[in-house]
Amino acid sequence: MNKDKTETKDRAINISIKAKPSSQESSKNAESSNGNNVAVNIRNVMFYYGDNLALKGIDMAIARHKATALIGPSGCGKSTLLRCINRMNDLVDGCRMEGAIEIEGRNINDPNWAVNELRKTIGMVFQKSNPFPKSIWENVAYGPQIHGVKNKTELDNLVEEKLKDVALWDEVKDRLDSSALRLSGGQQQRLCIARALAVDPEVILMDEPCSALDPIATTRIEELVVSLKERYTILIVTHNMQQAARVADDTGFMLMGELIECGPTDYIFTNPSQKQTEDYITGKFG
Repeated sequence: MNKDKTETKDRAINISIKAKPSSQESSKNAESSNGNNVAVNIRNVMFYYGDNLALKGIDMAIARHKATALIGPSGCGKSTLLRCINRMNDLVDGCRMEGAIEIEGRNINDPNWAVNELRKTIGMVFQKSNPFPKSIWENVAYGPQIHGVKNKTELDNLVEEKLKDVALWDEVKDRLDSSALRLSGGQQQRLCIARALAVDPEVILMDEPCSALDPIATTRIEELVVSLKERYTILIVTHNMQQAARVADDTGFMLMGELIECGPTDYIFTNPSQKQTEDYITGKFG
């Protein structure tokens, strides 16, 4: 079989396809990084936009305190799956989900789990940074205030802590009352991550968080993902396969609404069990 190699400019990432493992070996590899340490359990999820089936029986276990990447061509269902996890698709008329998604063993559709409490558990960072038209301080403090934190000293400490977590504190500590809209694109995205962290989530969903950023800002976000996964479970959608290889412990490949395979990132990029995965990562389509 031909051997393909892809190299990044600054960090070499070799993608070489080896001999195919048996289906039993594939299953073992796909599960090896998760074990029983599962934070998000997705079971036979089907999702419909009206009569259009967008997700086709997705089964996926996302490991706790690791970064998992979803890769695949545009329109394959990556972002739709993310929006299912925090129930953002509930806001779209004519949509419905079948199957089950559990966060730390609790079904997201549990009638006793209010959506606002669910979204406190699951932070979301979007493709385009979306700071509120408020001050930097107000952006970070907004979530805790909504959830009942009123003490100014407590809020000040929390704002400082979260801005330090995203390596933004030193850049903005003297202008916390300034509008967040005056920050650069990369700073705005880090602010949005700080805002998501401020409500102390267990899971952070990132939908192509670097797609609108320059290389320097992208590097900072990637470094942030690597540091945050020690405390949070991260699921990141990306079109950049080199980015997935740099930051993700596990990677899932999606195509036309199906999860083709999922497993340790090194395994997916060097020894995929499915030909569709091999074709995608070696650039034959997508």
